[in-house]
Amino acid sequence: MKRVGVLLLGALPVIAAGVYLAVPDDSAGSADTASSASSSSQATDKSARDDAKDRAEEEREADDALIADLPPGLAAPAKKELAQQLVSSAENSTTKWRTAYGSIEDVGDGDGYTAGIVGFCTGTHDLLMLVERYTEAHPDNGLAKYLPALREVDGSDSHEGLDPGFTAAWQAEAELPAFRAAQEEERDRVYFEPAVRLAKLDGLGTLGQFVYYDAMVFHGPDTDAEGFYGLRERAMAKARTPGQGGSEKAYLDTFLDVREQAMRDKRPGIDTSRVDTAQRRFLAAGNMELATPLVWEMYGDTYRVP
Repeated sequence: MKRVGVLLLGALPVIAAGVYLAVPDDSAGSADTASSASSSSQATDKSARDDAKDRAEEEREADDALIADLPPGLAAPAKKELAQQLVSSAENSTTKWRTAYGSIEDVGDGDGYTAGIVGFCTGTHDLLMLVERYTEAHPDNGLAKYLPALREVDGSDSHEGLDPGFTAAWQAEAELPAFRAAQEEERDRVYFEPAVRLAKLDGLGTLGQFVYYDAMVFHGPDTDAEGFYGLRERAMAKARTPGQGGSEKAYLDTFLDVREQAMRDKRPGIDTSRVDTAQRRFLAAGNMELATPLVWEMYGDTYRVP
């Protein structure tokens, strides 16, 4: 969760130090004065960082206590399974998400290879993180030899150093229970758990928690204007969250408006089914708890969960 206050507090000592160093040296004892001031500034910096860390820890503990008193929502096993079926219908055109561990292709969206259960991409850092963490636990895995190439292509759509063997290596590794578990762990660590946690702190119910999760998967956990946290900030500038005393439906409508526009800005002509004929449909029906049965459409296909 982005803590703007903490970030600003952390920056203040740097600003203060910059102002001090800009003062002209016009005294005979300037060197000693500068040395003394530098030591003092370093001590101030450390103190401010420690204070910010302590405040962040206190805030996190308070948030944990708040969340512990709330219903499980999307984190309940049956709802989490449903969430993955919904995401998989968008990412892999099937609700049978466990068939997608070995999926891998370049869909031409500028993110390189898209693979696995939530569409980890070679161009968006999450696939690299997955393979790095997996290799720490399983050094002799079949993907480890591609790590240098994955680091080189990170942030681009390049296949350099990956072709022709990487896709076959991914598919082979996906047959192993350890790599399947690693994909699920990374999904939870990077996408599911942060999204559900923040949605609960914003006062959102199960549907709102899924809205955040799906946006996190598609847009990534980034703070720029097109990343998940950037989208949330833009939505909050237009509507109050339930946690701020606002209407849950109105806020989610606004968030989906912001998100859909971001999707179109990034990829003109993109099919926005995952918003229009899924999440908006549930919201319009007032299904704030994402109760089944559910019917939705994705890219022209109809899906049902009884």
